[in-house]
Amino acid sequence: MQKREKTVVYFTILVFLIALGTTALSTTSPDITVYVSADGRGNFNCDGSNDQVEINKALAYAAENPQFTTVHLKGPNTYIVSDSILIGNDTILEGDPTAVIKLEDNADWPKNKPLITQMDNSGSQNITIKGFEINGNHDKNKEKNRGEGYYNHIYFLNSSNIQVHSMYMHDGHGDGLKIERSSNIQFYDNRMYKLGHDGLFAIQCQNVEAWNNTITCRTNSGLRILNSNHVKFHDNIIDSFSHWSAGGSGILIEKTTGVMSDIEVYNNTIHNTYGPGIWLLGYGYSYPMEEAENVYIHHNVFYGTGTDPNIDWVGGIVTSGFYNTLVENNVFDGTYHAAIIHMYPTGGSTDLSPKGTGYTTIVRNNIIVNTLQRTKDPSGTGYGVINYLPETHSFVLENNCFYNNSAGDYMNASSTSDIHVDPHFANEINHDYHLKSTGGRWNGKTWVKDTMSSPCIDAGYPESDYSKELVNNGNRTNIGRYGNTEWASVSGNRPGYVVWWNQLFSPEWKTFRLFLKMFFLFCFNVLY
Repeated sequence: MQKREKTVVYFTILVFLIALGTTALSTTSPDITVYVSADGRGNFNCDGSNDQVEINKALAYAAENPQFTTVHLKGPNTYIVSDSILIGNDTILEGDPTAVIKLEDNADWPKNKPLITQMDNSGSQNITIKGFEINGNHDKNKEKNRGEGYYNHIYFLNSSNIQVHSMYMHDGHGDGLKIERSSNIQFYDNRMYKLGHDGLFAIQCQNVEAWNNTITCRTNSGLRILNSNHVKFHDNIIDSFSHWSAGGSGILIEKTTGVMSDIEVYNNTIHNTYGPGIWLLGYGYSYPMEEAENVYIHHNVFYGTGTDPNIDWVGGIVTSGFYNTLVENNVFDGTYHAAIIHMYPTGGSTDLSPKGTGYTTIVRNNIIVNTLQRTKDPSGTGYGVINYLPETHSFVLENNCFYNNSAGDYMNASSTSDIHVDPHFANEINHDYHLKSTGGRWNGKTWVKDTMSSPCIDAGYPESDYSKELVNNGNRTNIGRYGNTEWASVSGNRPGYVVWWNQLFSPEWKTFRLFLKMFFLFCFNVLY
């Protein structure tokens, strides 16, 4: 009897498991991707002309059928568009890296008509665009001017939760991503080359983050915000297209209205820009301090910024109209005009002057070296720090290192705690701004020891945080890009053991290498 009962129990369990497995199999999600191709093997297929028609059909199908979340552009293929691509809510538009959206020749579109935009102009949400290429086809549409609102690559309005990443956008008339009155925007891992305006332009937006982008500017800025708040720009590489017309700043932070009190710019490398590396500009009506304060610019590298021969507002950082800006632990090498400047452009059709007083910029723990005169009206330029607005703006300079600036270190500014010595970078020519150290220096792969130590080690502002530096940190932060980071050069007053293979090819061993060369040549001649 007991045996029979056990059999019934086992049979019941077996039936339950089979039923459970059958249910799981029957409810397995089908493919959630709609494919667009040009080889006849997609769900929607293009023919190289007016390809936005089939792409929009695929996006409309995904919007109408919520079980489909993704439209995928298959490559290798170039999709020629003669009208905008329209994307709906809760949708991913992705593609192979070899899939290219290209504006048609001689498009003649009106202003403010983008290549990719939202279906619903009242607002959109939860949209991702990733993985493919957009070719703005600038040279076959030269009847339109750059920077005037033509052919922006991507545009959103009144939207939330927007991601644009892993894209290659190039040769355009307008912005890479222009977005207005929106929130929760992520822009990362993109490559942008020779766009016609800004790489990212966020207007009246909240919670904007841009990181790991590589941007070569043409016409305007790499990253730009206007009247936006809660913004982080970090770990980007920004430079300019080498041409007389490639003006603009690497990063532009612009204020006319609203609150801009939570903006952080860090870990970027900004170099060889035509305009300033970073431009902070507050203007228009008078506004209280709390509406434009506490921009934090730290741990960036600027070199060769401000090369434009046609404008005078060039340099490393140009700022006006912002309160209590903190510029900390950056390196400025060979910037034109000055590393940090209080000024604003004059003579244009718009009055860019700030209307208040008491604007302060705190400059702390930075290394400022090799500043050059600007190209336009060079007389009186080439200082480390310049204040052209002493009646309304002031600098607080604390524990910076100045060296070899062509005109001197200060104009309308002063400090009692700065040092004026060679910072002894590891390899300045190749832009390795780690500090030499007998205690230990990170060379990008491992820790090595030098035969000398930089005077910037343990020389930072006494109240600055140093907790991220290694244990042997002297209980004080280093000056420069790597101060208060895990890659900060280690404290050490006495030369330690330096393994020869880490030092043999350093500049300090140049004479020894020459001696070895002569010795081996002599031995060779004697033997043979």
